[in-house]
Amino acid sequence: MPVRLALKVDVDTDRGTRIGVPSLAADCREFGAAACFLFSLGPDQTGRAVTRVFRPGFLGKVTRTSVIGIYGVRTLLNGTLLPAPHIGRRNAGAMRAVRDQGYEVGIHCYNHYRWQDFMQGMDLASVRAEFAAARAEFARIFGVEANTAGAAGWQSNSRSREVYDEAGLLYSSDTRGTHPFFPRIEGRVFRTLEIPSTLPTLDELMGRPEFPDSAIAPHLHSLLRADGLNVLTLHAEIEGMGRRAVFREFLAACRGSGVEFVRLGDTARSLLSDRASIPVCGQMMAPIEGRSGLVAKQAFADLQAF
Repeated sequence: MPVRLALKVDVDTDRGTRIGVPSLAADCREFGAAACFLFSLGPDQTGRAVTRVFRPGFLGKVTRTSVIGIYGVRTLLNGTLLPAPHIGRRNAGAMRAVRDQGYEVGIHCYNHYRWQDFMQGMDLASVRAEFAAARAEFARIFGVEANTAGAAGWQSNSRSREVYDEAGLLYSSDTRGTHPFFPRIEGRVFRTLEIPSTLPTLDELMGRPEFPDSAIAPHLHSLLRADGLNVLTLHAEIEGMGRRAVFREFLAACRGSGVEFVRLGDTARSLLSDRASIPVCGQMMAPIEGRSGLVAKQAFADLQAF
């Protein structure tokens, strides 16, 4: 069997939407790679993320990844010294262009800063309102309801899962793990299929002594496995901008080794055609090497399916 790889693009900022997304779409098209673009749809308040300085590991990540070089000074002031641009209103045309090129599109969040930094403390009504705002903006831009979402910062819990089920999503991609599953949290099993990211992201590798830029693409390629679905999360601001050459090197390696690029939506539909065969797995919050704070992770498999 060929190695199968799905690409998921998290679009966090106004600048990433304007510059990184068209670049990634062009590169994926050149190499024949399918991808799912998940958009932040509301105000870009990236500058407020400076409050993460108190989170363990954050300063180290900032130093390693050259955050100013990646995001630019303007983006890092959005929502503080400069007004927060509304990503959806400013970039609807760019978003629709990606869809019109045949790529999948979905929801990353409404307000990236608010979801990543505060969602875990929100009650159900607040989570529902935040996701409803994203759904409304997505529908305004694309004229249809979103059928997929991938949470900002891999921040997910029972409340966000309940909201996803209410929205009737085809699938989500909120976690880090090894294989698709139905999430179980606090004893409750949720209906929305979860397809986790299986590979480390570029910003988790960048700047580490053992991973100079020249080593990242070969390392990621070496991690691809033939016995399941590989899912790589990209960031428009990284692979589409500052580390575009690294991503192109990775795409070239994949094409050279016969990797099959697959669409997440098609994969979800195929899996859901035999829903009883999909395992139920726990979901927990845990650290990931190279990333500050905790993220949602696939925990363990049950013997019985959903």
